[in-house]
Amino acid sequence: MGGYTTQRKTPVPPGTQTDPSVHQLRLLLVLAEELHFGRAAARLFMTQPALSRQIKALEDRLAIRLVERTTRTVQLTSAGRALLPAVREAVSAMDLLRREADTHGRTLTGRLSIGSIGAEAAMPFTRAILDELRIRHPDLDVRMSSLNFADHIGALVSGDVDVVFLRPPAPPGIGLLHLATEPRVACLSADDPLAAAPRLTLAELAGHTFLDVPPEAPRIWWDFWAVNPRPDGTPVRFGPVVADMEGLLHAVSRGEGICFLPAAAREFYPRPGIAYRDVVDLLPSTSALAWLDGNRDQPAVAAIRHAARKVLARPPQPPA
Repeated sequence: MGGYTTQRKTPVPPGTQTDPSVHQLRLLLVLAEELHFGRAAARLFMTQPALSRQIKALEDRLAIRLVERTTRTVQLTSAGRALLPAVREAVSAMDLLRREADTHGRTLTGRLSIGSIGAEAAMPFTRAILDELRIRHPDLDVRMSSLNFADHIGALVSGDVDVVFLRPPAPPGIGLLHLATEPRVACLSADDPLAAAPRLTLAELAGHTFLDVPPEAPRIWWDFWAVNPRPDGTPVRFGPVVADMEGLLHAVSRGEGICFLPAAAREFYPRPGIAYRDVVDLLPSTSALAWLDGNRDQPAVAAIRHAARKVLARPPQPPA
């Protein structure tokens, strides 16, 4: 899309120009990444016309054209590209200001609703984050709830919970703070012939049926956990649908299918009839704190994000 020139808009008379909002700058950063109003609007959980109006208002406030629009594409102007570093710096500075304000400001009140999936609420880093949050904001009413496979993202989108301790991946529009990494293991019936092997490969498990989750669960999430498709391009054969961990473990123990779980499942979910085996070519899993991108600066959400960063910044503790 070369060949065009960037025209500066008519200067706004002194004393009448309004500084751009940080919200508008955040919108510009997302648009610069997507270069598509529709995709950027979907990621920001807003309508495309509303996003277009905000970008136009930002251009008016800066008195300069930032994007070139056509019926199919969006391109940053040369001025838009030149301003991006300053925009990122301004947004980062505001984030720092908000974090410092949270640190030194008044104690938060109100409620923070936290969801967790599986055993995430019992993980050491989760407990440390919640302890840090209670120390810093003792008047904040923290409520924990256990979420199943179908609703652990839906509850976040609907506003039933403010943040979730979960295992990525997550769909677009969800902010994530990485907390820990650990291997994944195969969870299979103790009667399965492969349970006698100390470790397995994905190829050895190729013929096994993999348990499925309800359609409300993000497909991107379960496809990662099922390794679908497999490295050779073969699609996974899915079987019975399970809604939560207890249903999953029951189905595995009956030989109805297998699944892959975090290695911590050995400790948190020992069950008769269940075997956990290492898979040598299975990528690890991560734990994360998740929130809606649009809610990241809400006081209670910002508070737990700040508490999580404080915990992550601590030196690793030696094993007990």
